[in-house]
Amino acid sequence: MKAITIPEFGGADVLRLDEVEVPEPGPGQVAIDVAYAGANFAEILYRQGLADVPLPFVPGIEVSGRVRALGPGVEGLRVGQPVAALTIVDSGGYAEVVVTSAELVAPLDGYELDLGVAAALPSNSTTAFLVLDRVARIEPGESVLVHAAAGGVGSQLGQAARLLGAGQVVGTVGSAAKLEAAKAFGYDEVVLREEAAGAGRFDVVVDMVGGAARRGSLDLLAPMGRMVVMGNASGAGDVGIPANELWLTNKTVSGFNLAAFSAAFPETAGQALRRVVAAAASGELRVRVESLRLEQAAQAHRRIESGSTTGKLVLEVG
Repeated sequence: MKAITIPEFGGADVLRLDEVEVPEPGPGQVAIDVAYAGANFAEILYRQGLADVPLPFVPGIEVSGRVRALGPGVEGLRVGQPVAALTIVDSGGYAEVVVTSAELVAPLDGYELDLGVAAALPSNSTTAFLVLDRVARIEPGESVLVHAAAGGVGSQLGQAARLLGAGQVVGTVGSAAKLEAAKAFGYDEVVLREEAAGAGRFDVVVDMVGGAARRGSLDLLAPMGRMVVMGNASGAGDVGIPANELWLTNKTVSGFNLAAFSAAFPETAGQALRRVVAAAASGELRVRVESLRLEQAAQAHRRIESGSTTGKLVLEVG
C-alpha cells in the first residue's frame, strides 16, 4: 500500500511516499481503509525526532474511512462501516490502511458528516473536551483563556468551553491576521498574545505555546485557577513552575498528552471521540477544513510549522 514514511529525522523534505506492507488487525483492533488523515503538530515532532519512534515510521494520529477488517474479539463494528478513529497510540494514519484499537473508533452511521470533516475531529476536538472536562474540570460560568486560539486545537477549545458552560471565553493569537479567524470559533474576545496580561484573570488557562506565554499564564490565573499545559509550539526551553508559588496562591498546573491518555484510558478517549462526532454532526461543533493530497504531506507540515494555518489541514488518501 501507499504510505508517507519518515525514513530519517529532519525537515519536511524527509517525508517520502513509499510502498509498505498492509497491516493486519490483532485482538481488539480494527483495520481501516483510510479516506482522509488529519495533519497535526504531533506528526512534526515525530519527524523532527523529538519523540522516540522507530525508523522508518509512518506518522498519522487520526483518520476517517471505512472498516476494512475486524480483529478477534471486536464487537459493535462491521466491515464497510464509515468511521472516524484515533490512531495516535501507534500512529500510521498517513497510509491507505491503518490499524488501531476498536475502543478508539467512532461509527459515523446515521450522521450526515463529510469524511474530510470527520478526519479533523479525533485529535483536536477530542483533546478539547478531555482537557476542559476531565483535566481542568470546568464548572458552569467559569472563565477560560486559550492560547493559539486560531489553530486546530484552539478553534475547538473555544467551542468546547461554550458547550461545557463557560461564562467567558477569551483567546490569544500570535498575529493580527488571525484575530478574525479565531473570533468565529466561540470566543467572546480574541487578543494578541502580548496583550493577554490586560485581559483579566481566568479560572482556566490552556497553554500549547510555551515559553513566555507559559510563565505569563500562571500570572493570569485567578485563585483556585487551573492551567493545563498541552504543547510547546514556540519551541522555547522548558519553563519551571515554582511549587511554593502554587501553594501560596491556590493555583494548579496540569499536563495533558492525548497519546499517553489514549494508551492508558482508551475507553474514555473513545467516548470523548464519539461525543465530538455527535456534536459536529448536529452543528454544535464546527471545524474549518482544508484538504491536500497525501503526497502533499510535506507542504502540510511546512504550513503548520510556519504558524500560518487557521483551522485544520487533512490529507486525502483514498
